[in-house]
Amino acid sequence: MKALITGGAGFIGSHLARRLIARGDSAVALDDLSTGAVENLRDLRSADGFQLQVGCVSDRPLVAELMDDCDVVYHLAAAVGVRLIVEQPVHTIQTNVHGTQVVLDAAAKKRKPVVVASTSEVYGKSHELPFTETADITLGSTSNSRWAYACSKALDEWLALAYWKERSVPTIICRFFNTVGPGQSGRYGMVLPNFARQALAGDPITVFGTGEQSRCFGHVADTVEALLRLVETPAAIGQVVNIGSTEEVSIFELAERVREAACSSSEIAFVSYRDAYQEGFEDMQRRVPDVSKLGAL
Repeated sequence: MKALITGGAGFIGSHLARRLIARGDSAVALDDLSTGAVENLRDLRSADGFQLQVGCVSDRPLVAELMDDCDVVYHLAAAVGVRLIVEQPVHTIQTNVHGTQVVLDAAAKKRKPVVVASTSEVYGKSHELPFTETADITLGSTSNSRWAYACSKALDEWLALAYWKERSVPTIICRFFNTVGPGQSGRYGMVLPNFARQALAGDPITVFGTGEQSRCFGHVADTVEALLRLVETPAAIGQVVNIGSTEEVSIFELAERVREAACSSSEIAFVSYRDAYQEGFEDMQRRVPDVSKLGAL
């Protein structure tokens, strides 16, 4: 099988490519390297069956050409990271929505199945925990750029489901919950690599807000395994599926765990959301997935 991975030089995309090659499949990683990095693929550059194509997911002719020669598309390309979203909301919306439409248009013409990466961010400020795939979403004001990412990914989901309903494009939507693991960058605000970097350097570990907010962190290897299995599951087509761990940890506790694991003497410093991002920044207190649907599939 040959896979096209948009965002293939990114964190999850590079791990997916590595797993596909290891099991004997072929993979083409399409990435504009805006947030992805060639370094993430250094061990694959000379591997049989692997190709890195530097280019943009919004390039219609390029996407169409690459899709001609693939069996399945993993659409992971997106603007990601809270800091990037807050600082560049126009880029976030254009990259996520337009790029997804380009991919789905090409898939409709070529009759190729598409796995669309989404995010737990789409649940917004909902208090209906744990989050099920059919739960209502509660987002903040459009005047707060913090919600641009969630809105754009929700629109991606609607697009994918519409292409399945109207044009019979086999689509599977995967909502990722705080995936972590080797090779993740803290450049755009990813919490765990930032904590690790600070602890190893002996710098203060900066916790935004009170630290009481909690998340469920899942290992990237488990995320990749879920993606591969869902592609092989006909019942998953046309479905939205949560992917993540159900083990909840507060951000303050995470900082303590990282400090202990690094044998670090770093202090834990609290930084207000206003100082970290912008005035009026909103965060979710808890984000916990219901993964019973994933288990049933």
